[in-house]
Amino acid sequence: MSALSPPLRRDSAKGVAFLVAGVAVFSMQDLILKLLSGDYPLHQAMVLRSLTAIPFLLALVHYEAGLKSLFTPGTRAMIGRGVIMFLAYTSYYIALPALPMATTVALYFSAPLFITLLSVLILKEHVGPRRWLALLAGFVGVIIMVRPTGAVFEWAALLPVLSGFAYALSMISARRLGATESAAALAFWGNAVFLAAALIMSAILGSGAYGTEAHPSLAFLLRGWAMPTAFDTLLMVSCGVIAAAGLTLLTQAYRIAEASVVTPFEYTGLLWSVIYGWVFWKQWPDATAWAGIAVIIGAGLYVLWREQATKSQPG
Repeated sequence: MSALSPPLRRDSAKGVAFLVAGVAVFSMQDLILKLLSGDYPLHQAMVLRSLTAIPFLLALVHYEAGLKSLFTPGTRAMIGRGVIMFLAYTSYYIALPALPMATTVALYFSAPLFITLLSVLILKEHVGPRRWLALLAGFVGVIIMVRPTGAVFEWAALLPVLSGFAYALSMISARRLGATESAAALAFWGNAVFLAAALIMSAILGSGAYGTEAHPSLAFLLRGWAMPTAFDTLLMVSCGVIAAAGLTLLTQAYRIAEASVVTPFEYTGLLWSVIYGWVFWKQWPDATAWAGIAVIIGAGLYVLWREQATKSQPG
């Protein structure tokens, strides 16, 4: 079938639509957690979110590969990947209270750069000089946004970079596990680890004995449980529905279209972060932040393009 045939064009268009919708849905979870971060701890929101997501994820597992796919020789490895994902998401979420949404999302988009770097170090894949230069440029963009010198430095800016690294590590793991395990099973065990970790954190921190308001990120991590209003409870529970719906949309996107076609549209998440930041907090990236955003996204898109272009011929 030709790459320009109508069925492929139709599938590619649908894949892009599913991915853009999935990113938009997941962006709503970022908004909700940032709104809740001043009054509740992350572990409280994540317990309710993870519990709510379980039936939706089980349905997805049943639809995609059957419940038996949860218990395979690779189950232990899937749980291990879930631990890495927990580090990735926790680092990202606790950065939200301290940083503008656009800054958090842009720094998190260092993940494609880390994925390429780790693919060389772990998977022994080949990366040519132009992609190495793009990687270097991308990390320069990260440094621009982190601003490691001067009065404007905020240590919480390191958290989404850590998140991007951990996420990249989980994706490298997924490349290996994907040959034998379903995407739905990977998502289920990731959610299960998140629930278990959130319950452990709640048992230790839920009383508020270690709570502090010294820094927004620390407060969101260490604050004790609080009795939520009915509306706030609904927001926390909705994160579970959002996570399941977003996962379904993203999974479908990568199932019906090539990754090289849909992956660049992951960056639409930055658009939502800018919109939400302006509407809810009147936050707008300054010139330095826009420069860093442009460098990170430009480098990331170039790396993705070169990876596709050099599948048959290294370069």
